[in-house]
Amino acid sequence: MKALTLALLLSLPVAKISKPLHSPVETATHHNRKGGKWYFAETGHAVFCYGPVMYVTEAQGGIKRVATFCQNDQPMVPLKD
Repeated sequence: MKALTLALLLSLPVAKISKPLHSPVETATHHNRKGGKWYFAETGHAVFCYGPVMYVTEAQGGIKRVATFCQNDQPMVPLKD
């Protein structure tokens, strides 16, 4: 009887659990991050960003201060000085 029960259990199909496939970009931007900081954007809104504050050059030759890796998948947000 035990052999029959064991044979039945082993003959049942087993569902394999696989990890969902994500593109490298999704993995880089959607993983859980600790930390972050609120900044005052040039538009007058508060934004929460995880990356460092950087200075980037503008097309006119000036320098703009931006926060990086912000919520809502914004790679850079210009900051109000």
